[in-house]
Amino acid sequence: MITFEGVRKVYDSNGDKVTALDGIDLTIAAGEIYGVIGFSGAGKSSLIRCVNLLERPSSGRVLVGGRDLTRLTAKELREAKRNIGMVFQHFNLLNSKTVYDNVAMPLLVGKTPKAEIRKRVKELLDFVGLSDKKDNYPDQLSGGQKQRVGIARALATKPSILLCDEATSALDPQTTSSILQLLKKINQEYQITILMITHEMSVIRDICDKVAVIEGGKIIEQGSVFDLFSNPITNTAKNFVSSVMNDKIPESIQKLVNNQGEQQGIYRISFVGNSTGQPFLSQVAKRFDVDVNVLFGNITELQGIPFGNIIVELRGDQSEIRRALFYIQQEKVQIKEVNAHAS
Repeated sequence: MITFEGVRKVYDSNGDKVTALDGIDLTIAAGEIYGVIGFSGAGKSSLIRCVNLLERPSSGRVLVGGRDLTRLTAKELREAKRNIGMVFQHFNLLNSKTVYDNVAMPLLVGKTPKAEIRKRVKELLDFVGLSDKKDNYPDQLSGGQKQRVGIARALATKPSILLCDEATSALDPQTTSSILQLLKKINQEYQITILMITHEMSVIRDICDKVAVIEGGKIIEQGSVFDLFSNPITNTAKNFVSSVMNDKIPESIQKLVNNQGEQQGIYRISFVGNSTGQPFLSQVAKRFDVDVNVLFGNITELQGIPFGNIIVELRGDQSEIRRALFYIQQEKVQIKEVNAHAS
């Protein structure tokens, strides 16, 4: 478990005080894949670097497994850090060392016996699919292969926590997907807690169990990935969700709707679970004197649960529209009127 208690981090920049973290309270349970998302400068990298004391909090506490690392002796801290692996955005590999030597480095530093090192490195290279690259140098590898080496190196000391600082930001979408699948496999097979820092909402959607949104050094929203996607509260969270859900009315459709003079209403309907497969919109059109025009929408999967999000136009007499809305609400789906004139 990782616990942040009132954590502040203040940097001194040419005599000016810059607050990167401003009272962070956050708990990551053992075995979770927890994502922290925010724009550049929000404080997310400072947050993750406080976990292994690459950055020391100015105040507050960061507890790892119930221990406050800032209170440990130098020897105790070295031992504690062996339990925390870290994967970086730009890989941080030693170009003068082979793949084998890069993965072995943490074990060499820890004076692990050579026979044990050979066994562990072989196991890890097999696990990340790079056993045939052990004698290659980083410059001979693709970006995805380099990150797999970085992941293998982070796992060398058998940590229970893996920190990922923008681990997929330098990769193309296809490679990103394969790396995320690898991280999910690590979480499931090794029971490792993963804390992910990212500015990509697709990463949060595809792999995380829970998510926190950070802005201006503060956590402004947190919860399960499903809850955040299905009902974001803050504008920042809404913007992140919109970046992957494509839930805004396209401008061309907005213009078309705005030019119509008849009575109308524009509504966002959210489907959850089994309701995504129910044909109730066609039932609405049959039951009521209302024309149903689907303007935009999609269906995705969040944590194994189907989630649909569509925008519809209801045309007709206002009393019939009200009756149709009441019927839809009884079907246990979320419906909310939206402003078709918004940009």
